[in-house]
Amino acid sequence: MTDFRMFFRQTGGPEVIERETIAPTDPARGQVRIRQTVVGLNFIDIYQRSGLYPLDLPSGMGTEAAGVIEAIGDGVEDFKVGNRVAYAGGPVGAYATVRTLDAGLLVALPDGVSDETAAAAMLKGCTAAYLAGPCARVEPGQTVLVHAAAGGVGSILVEWLTAIGATVIAHAGTAEKAAHARKLGAAHALDCPMDQLAGEVRALTGGDGVATVFDGIGKASWQASLGAVARRGLIASYGNASGAVPPVELLALMRAGSIFVTRPTSADYMPTTADRRDLAARLFEKIAAGDVSILIGQRFSLADAARAQQAMAARETTGSTILTP
Repeated sequence: MTDFRMFFRQTGGPEVIERETIAPTDPARGQVRIRQTVVGLNFIDIYQRSGLYPLDLPSGMGTEAAGVIEAIGDGVEDFKVGNRVAYAGGPVGAYATVRTLDAGLLVALPDGVSDETAAAAMLKGCTAAYLAGPCARVEPGQTVLVHAAAGGVGSILVEWLTAIGATVIAHAGTAEKAAHARKLGAAHALDCPMDQLAGEVRALTGGDGVATVFDGIGKASWQASLGAVARRGLIASYGNASGAVPPVELLALMRAGSIFVTRPTSADYMPTTADRRDLAARLFEKIAAGDVSILIGQRFSLADAARAQQAMAARETTGSTILTP
């Protein structure tokens, strides 16, 4: 098979994505070369391609994949040729059949986690791990709201939060997606319009609102999040699926109940090799325990990356989406 990557020369819609033949590169000191078997699709790929998150152009695409090590550079002691590995984050360029990366970006895959599961879960699962843990510090008995609860991060969050004893109110764009969130463990699953959501949440919580809102939607859900959060609660706005949240007046946070807002990113919650491997270990433990199930709702070929991104942007996907070379 001829090796290739998907990239773009200018920002825009899915139509700017191109395919380019590449040659494998020898790993330098501290690096390994991976024969990639599965690539993960994430909303950040769309943000970068559209220009919302600017990159130097031309640019590769993607930040998550799994595969097998086929070459190792000097100084690499944690891995050997033939090891199954995965990564999430680091430099863009995961939309490729083969890739050379610093070994410190990789995590070893346990026998019980397939390449498909790893590529579908690494970025989204580690995101759920830091959102529920060091970011929001959710405790048993708290009530929380999860937007886009049938999506990649949202579906993992619903299960993760339920497993630690939180009461989850899930919101999704359709009745079918809401029903899926209920199957994942959500105590309440809603599919009402955004302008009704805060009222529904208040009714379910005796007027109090929720301790934390996990919001990966952005612009379209901001007012609903603001209206649903409890006094001194937290909005963790971790994505922009509908566009960026508009400028926020601090007085609006006061009027909402002296609430807290954070815009977390994986770069700050897993900046080191130790951080990445710790969050991945937590994820793999949740998968092994049956607390988190990774739904792969869609599969596309890597060459069809444009079509895959189009489906995700249109909110036509459920769970995780993977690309295969």
